[in-house]
Amino acid sequence: MNKGTRLAVGIGVGLLLIGTVAYVNRMEVVLELVSLAMDRRLDVGPNQDVRWSTGVDPQGRAPSERPPNIVLILADDLGWNDLTFAGGGVAGGSVPTPNIDSIAAEGVNFTNGYAANGTCAPSRAALMSGRYGTRFGFEFTPTPPGMMQIVPRLGGRGDGLREPIFYDDVETVPYEEMGMPPSETTIAELLADRGYHTTHIGKWHLGRTNGMAPHEQGFAESLLMASGLYLPEDDPDVVNSKQDFDPIDRFLWAAMKYAASFNGSPSFEPPRYLTDYYTDEAVEVIEANKDRPFFLYLAHWAPHTPLQASGEDYEALSHIENHRERVYAAMIRSLDRGVGRVLDALERNGLDENTLVLFTSDNGGAGYIGLPEVNHPFRGWKITLFEGGIHVPFFAKWPARIAAGSEVTAPVHHFDMYATAAAAAGAPLPKDRKVDGVDLLPFATGEARGIPHESLFWRSGASQTALVNGWKLSVSDPPGRSWLFDMNADPTEQHDLSAERPEKLAELRAALATHNAEQVPPGWHAQLSTAVNLDKDLSLPDELSDEYIYWSN
Repeated sequence: MNKGTRLAVGIGVGLLLIGTVAYVNRMEVVLELVSLAMDRRLDVGPNQDVRWSTGVDPQGRAPSERPPNIVLILADDLGWNDLTFAGGGVAGGSVPTPNIDSIAAEGVNFTNGYAANGTCAPSRAALMSGRYGTRFGFEFTPTPPGMMQIVPRLGGRGDGLREPIFYDDVETVPYEEMGMPPSETTIAELLADRGYHTTHIGKWHLGRTNGMAPHEQGFAESLLMASGLYLPEDDPDVVNSKQDFDPIDRFLWAAMKYAASFNGSPSFEPPRYLTDYYTDEAVEVIEANKDRPFFLYLAHWAPHTPLQASGEDYEALSHIENHRERVYAAMIRSLDRGVGRVLDALERNGLDENTLVLFTSDNGGAGYIGLPEVNHPFRGWKITLFEGGIHVPFFAKWPARIAAGSEVTAPVHHFDMYATAAAAAGAPLPKDRKVDGVDLLPFATGEARGIPHESLFWRSGASQTALVNGWKLSVSDPPGRSWLFDMNADPTEQHDLSAERPEKLAELRAALATHNAEQVPPGWHAQLSTAVNLDKDLSLPDELSDEYIYWSN
């Protein structure tokens, strides 16, 4: 056991003991200790300039003659109603997102695009591997030591109606060892084998040791989010919003720092607001690689908590009265502006016509930010498998191949982006394993008939879901509850038909069981299962009549 692992284990044990003996009235002391512990784990140095490598196409081909560049832009916790493409948007649609919307308008909108999971890391595992993460044990989100033991004890709703279930007595692997096994073949590895220069910017959350870091998983260059503040809390250019009702938020403010790392280097401070910094670097990557095929994976942290806006974006939205909503809206504004700058860089360098741009979110908007309309009209949030948790924006643009204004209504999944990017690049899929993703390009162009998938599945311990030929089953155990929805007639999951259609319920249960039989046990044990209200954000109190699921993590 190395020094870092011993320290992580010690922190976890210490935090568990603290969370047990210092409940409610001592939580500020606990958070201070968390902050001190995390400070010891991450030493952040001054800013360092990133020098991106440059190169040329070995065959000297023009951009139109080369395999397409591929840009995958991933938002974090973006709600369905955060964008204005479908007539919605933050603050009643008063914060337009024209740049993100343009990817759908100028390409294809997959109207029933699904995230691979209701939380971030398992979705990223599917995006990078082209497979259900449960095929290789990636079922739960890796969490820092002590987080899952202490977060529920920070207060939550505080009503005692539905208590979390702790698994304190089970053995789990150290946080540093939770990740995607190096034996998985990432999309970066496939594309690198086809001569692409591969670059990652932003969040990873798929492991950092034992060959699991992005620069060890096929990315030639990786600018990694080493911790999650957008700016230091006391920076004069930042506007913060803290949610006292959210235990996750309280943990993040205590534990997070402002840090990046390049190709495994020591951590350093970024030079400006994080979303803008990632955008700056993405533009530089495009400039540096304009003369050769490249794959850019731009994994933004926005709009994930902690809620921090740049002062400029916050001031531009003075019409929004609610401070929390205004900060969140300013974060969306920065994200959209950044996407626009990436698209502009492609056009400016004559690359836009032959570049496949993919855009999605790792999961739906979070109920714990206290904004009830974030996933409207869908029900549920991040940390559920209801539509609000997994029905996400899912766009693709490739002018040389996809007609503007195209639409695909059949369900598609994150792992399809893997197969689609591989097909666009002419990269063969791995033959030694089951690849679940399907090339979506023939469906986007109208060349293919039928649908990409007759069935899709999700699993996160207590919560599991099957979507089969337009019918959706969600089960949660605890509390031992099932829901059945006809998604064609009821896409917002308002009318549970499990009692009325027992034969359909049995059919989908059987399909889910068959799928589960093909999966492997989790690579690490869940640390707890916690109740999530389906219809109320975390700022509102629970009532006994509310519907809820349990989520394992």
